[in-house]
Amino acid sequence: MKQLALLFSLVLMSLSMNAQPIFTKADTLRGSLNENRDWFDIQTYSINVTPDIATKSIQGNVIWNAKVIKKSNAIQIDLQQPLIIDQITMMVNPKNSLDFDTLPFTRDGNIALAKMKKKLSMGDVFELHIKYHGVPREAIRPPWDGGWIWKKDANGNPWISVACQGLGASVWYPCKDVQSDEPDSGASVSIKLPTQKNLKAIANGNQAWIITTDSDNATTKKADSTDYFWYVTNPINNYNIIPYIGDYVGWNEKYKGLKGNLEINYYALRQDSAKARKQFKQVPEMLKAFEHWFGPYPFYEDGFKIIQSPHLGMEHQSAIAYGNKFMNGYLGSDLSGSGWGMKWDFIIVHESGHEWFANNITTKDIADMWVHEGFTNYSETLFTEFYYGKEAGNEYSLGIRKNIRNDRPIIGHYGVNEEGSGDMYAKGASMIHNIRNSIHNDSLFRTILIGLNKDFYHQTVTTAQIENYISKKSGYDFSKVFDQYLRTIQIPEFFYSYDEKEKILTYQWKNCIAGFDQTLHFTYEGNTFDLLPTAFIPQKRLIKMNNFNPEKFGEAIKRIYYVELKYEKY
Repeated sequence: MKQLALLFSLVLMSLSMNAQPIFTKADTLRGSLNENRDWFDIQTYSINVTPDIATKSIQGNVIWNAKVIKKSNAIQIDLQQPLIIDQITMMVNPKNSLDFDTLPFTRDGNIALAKMKKKLSMGDVFELHIKYHGVPREAIRPPWDGGWIWKKDANGNPWISVACQGLGASVWYPCKDVQSDEPDSGASVSIKLPTQKNLKAIANGNQAWIITTDSDNATTKKADSTDYFWYVTNPINNYNIIPYIGDYVGWNEKYKGLKGNLEINYYALRQDSAKARKQFKQVPEMLKAFEHWFGPYPFYEDGFKIIQSPHLGMEHQSAIAYGNKFMNGYLGSDLSGSGWGMKWDFIIVHESGHEWFANNITTKDIADMWVHEGFTNYSETLFTEFYYGKEAGNEYSLGIRKNIRNDRPIIGHYGVNEEGSGDMYAKGASMIHNIRNSIHNDSLFRTILIGLNKDFYHQTVTTAQIENYISKKSGYDFSKVFDQYLRTIQIPEFFYSYDEKEKILTYQWKNCIAGFDQTLHFTYEGNTFDLLPTAFIPQKRLIKMNNFNPEKFGEAIKRIYYVELKYEKY
């Protein structure tokens, strides 16, 4: 019976590992551009929200400004339950008319489908006004799960924010909740707070104004509420638009960058401002390194902010969330185990790296999130190299590989709002390190990184665009390398042997997809070697080398390439 039970368990495990995930209608409605979503292009969002701290509820009004690019009769609005839509109104070509139509709508889970009353033509613009209210989902373990965050600081003051990457921005405001349609001309956020305990509201970009509304009670003459208004002028992804509320103090400085003076603003809780002033001195160092590797910071017009948050951190565009407790490393530990990760603050470096990869270059579908996370994880290696040298970068890169699980492919399923494996971080970065070393020209590699951020400036992209760009600019077809690391869980095995008498190295790739052709360039005992593609046929190459040591030879390869090494005696 025990043997049967064990066999049954193994069968179930095998079926589970090989089973295709089941996607629902809701997954498709959220993750795809259907006929009710693909006919308009968002130009701006105007988000106006009033949180009620006592009841953990919100009420708001969001205005979409959009342009018609094809004909349709209905519009999908994403707003996650239990939030309630009160009213949807539309005004077409607002420069010519001020007539609003109230649109009938139905709810289907986390979407609303509204029927238009007027026929819209190509090129028309419209405003969609959505009034809503309710108790939004509360985040339990942000930022790994999403929702509103209702906390208090050490002095008992409210400390509030939102985390919504993956879960979606529609957890707190109605939007077209898909990465492929960013508001082309930016977004604004207005937050109304009760005037108490020095609470401030901060959001992305620049602050336009603060308005204090006086009470009607002439006796008290106390202000009832204060409105904080922030705006960005550049395209921004939905999940990056975030409010921060707390007893914040702020300060600023100018950074002389590649595009002139960049306004940097810092915000920390009052009781932590001294620690923050010390730790945030790393921000200009980060900007210097990343402008070297990636080109100019992509959002000079909106400035750069780093804001203490009630969770670990997130890449909110021009308003980076910081919760690393003012320590170097990742909450005081080195994710690479190399020691180099303790030289700098992980959240300052990693989350800011996303300004180039995630915020400047954004994937259309979250299935391709390796473009965000792989390059940004690799930005940690590049930062380390910039300040501590190339060998330090290699050691950091080698160290993060221990975090790779190879549980499933890095690229997820398209059109259903599904990310691939968490290996998009360390394995994605290791693949990029492979490609860099196969290019064997660091100047060209840096040019490619800068070119990606220039040629795809403020764009949404597919993985195919990024893959093809790297192959074209490098002059080498890396398509099989991308397929191997992004679309399978097989790790290439490099088999090699050495004939001591003949001084001949024989090598071969195995455990690979057909046509895998990664070139290896490396240095061993002062000599540089180029191991060219072998197409599964062992190639004998004369290597003038005395006292060959297979362990040292393998380590020379492993240090810069993420491959499995197999030594066979000749």
